[in-house]
Amino acid sequence: MNLNLEANLSQIRSLFPVTRELVYLDLGGRAPLATPVRAALDAYLDDCMYGRIDKSVLFETTEKVRDQFAALINCHPDEVTYTKNTSEGLNMVCTAMQWRSGDNVIICPELEHPNNIYLWLNLRQHGVEVRFVHHENGFMPVDAMIAAMDERTRLLTASSISFSPGFRTDLEKVGRACRANGTVFLVDGAQSVGVSHTDVKQMNIDALSVSTQKGMLGLYGMGFLYIRRELAEKLRPAYIARFSIDMGNADAHESDFGGSDFKFMAAARRFDLGNYNFPAVCAAHASLELILKIGTKEIDAYVTSLATKLADGFTELGLPVCGGAPGPHTGQIVTVGQYGSGGDSGTNDELLNGLYRYLLANKVKLSMRRGLLRFSMHIYNNMDEIKVVLGLTRKYIGELK
Repeated sequence: MNLNLEANLSQIRSLFPVTRELVYLDLGGRAPLATPVRAALDAYLDDCMYGRIDKSVLFETTEKVRDQFAALINCHPDEVTYTKNTSEGLNMVCTAMQWRSGDNVIICPELEHPNNIYLWLNLRQHGVEVRFVHHENGFMPVDAMIAAMDERTRLLTASSISFSPGFRTDLEKVGRACRANGTVFLVDGAQSVGVSHTDVKQMNIDALSVSTQKGMLGLYGMGFLYIRRELAEKLRPAYIARFSIDMGNADAHESDFGGSDFKFMAAARRFDLGNYNFPAVCAAHASLELILKIGTKEIDAYVTSLATKLADGFTELGLPVCGGAPGPHTGQIVTVGQYGSGGDSGTNDELLNGLYRYLLANKVKLSMRRGLLRFSMHIYNNMDEIKVVLGLTRKYIGELK
């Protein structure tokens, strides 16, 4: 970690061409590419075009990226496997557990993406109870979820930061309670990893699933799944392939067959399947290098300061900021409106519908989720952009009077 973010902000922003085109506040949807990430992808495609692909080099890069992600979240590389997205990682854990009738799972349905709901409802066919614990004004109901656990609670799942309204979950508190109860704590890290500091050991997280196109500044189509070693080695993957198998020889070829008696690879590596998404691997190699060079503690503090300034500014303008004054719940996401007052294309508040269209027309990229205007930030944003958004908002409100 040798690149001070604020001291080198102009240099960092120059790596993101989007900053010259618009104010990009839609990390919650996807991140814009940085030039080093584009260059890494171009180099891979050039190698494909000109017949220069060396698969052994690609495998080496794949392991380097596994190491980078492990460093990012403070785990051992053996505890990391590759996925195609967050949803697949969640399902890999779900289908590898040995469920029994009478087991239960705990979830807050209003604050989870549907892809972290349906897989648990699907377990009802096996006699598993899905216990819904409802949100508290958009906040994760941590105490109520802990209270809902009993000796048959096999798993509790929660988002580290909800996609709407975008509040942090007290992962450390939930993790401690789950560990004490012998309950698997599975985290959907889609909105946090890479932009919010994540330490799976400190937070007592048993498994964490994430994709690379948001906080990790990479591409669609690839993700990571962390599984704590002690848990991973009790799981039985629902599907396996050659890379799931320990051949007893690090130099074994990917096409080697070691016989009908086999042993799984260590920890989460048993979930590795066939060839990896090499374009996305190359992209992640470049994007994670940048993130690790800065450090997520510094990134987290920086984007939270931007979010705090934006939330305070909206409040001064009389807009309904979700969660009220910034506090421990504040991360890189700020939402405005009444939670649940609409969908992803409109809200019941016509002033906010108009503001949404006005900001888009003035080159501010944001999104709308569950009736809320959602603004989400990363290292390419700065305070000048926050001032631009607040100035446009002030102008829009003034024009209505």
